[in-house]
Amino acid sequence: MNQIDLAGRTVVITGGARGIGYAVAQRALASGAEVALWDIDAERLERARGELAKAGKVSVAVVELTEEASVEKATQQTLEAHRKIDVLINCAGITGGNGTTWELAPDVWRRVIDVNLIGPYLTCRAVVPHMLKEGYGRIVNIASVAGKEGNPNASHYSASKAGLIGLTKSLGKELATRGILVNAVTPAAAKTEIFDSMAQQHIDYMLSKIPMNRFLLPEEAASLILWLSSEDCAFSTASVFDLSGGRATY
Repeated sequence: MNQIDLAGRTVVITGGARGIGYAVAQRALASGAEVALWDIDAERLERARGELAKAGKVSVAVVELTEEASVEKATQQTLEAHRKIDVLINCAGITGGNGTTWELAPDVWRRVIDVNLIGPYLTCRAVVPHMLKEGYGRIVNIASVAGKEGNPNASHYSASKAGLIGLTKSLGKELATRGILVNAVTPAAAKTEIFDSMAQQHIDYMLSKIPMNRFLLPEEAASLILWLSSEDCAFSTASVFDLSGGRATY
């Protein structure tokens, strides 16, 4: 495993109790960082903290990412525990199940947009002012190749991730001269618990689109995400990095 230098850095990971977020936390701790996990699942958070604390300093915060007050509270808790926030990784997300656009219920559509797009907006809004005070920061938004191509039977998910790419580009340009770099990663599907909310037909469709004929491993995602979170990433901002096994064509 290549070494990524995050010594002395504090990394906030939303959705950090499981899946790609958990893999990122493992790699961040191995790279010398302190880690703050933000997640809605209190029980899973405590389990993750118990497992990860053997490798370094870990704090947790139960957060409803769609509520401004909850995000602000988590930000303050993290600052009290770690004194600063150097890196924000917006990993939390939901699929909202599958269906044609005209069959998906409006409340389901809105919830996916709220979690996958409004949530990252609120976390960035809360954390960026503290990064500005330090004159340093790295933000990595976990979008999806679906946000570039648009998956059938997943218009809500595809639209939320396309919006997240747009947010990344706008925020990255706003902060380009302030020492804070903002990038997005667009993975193809990784076989995590998020598959539990998908139809098997949709899972088969996603696999059929990947030339490498396999799904992404969470630890593979963590490698790129944490490089983008490091000082070695110095001239990339407002950019999109593919993790698609050859699927992405632009």
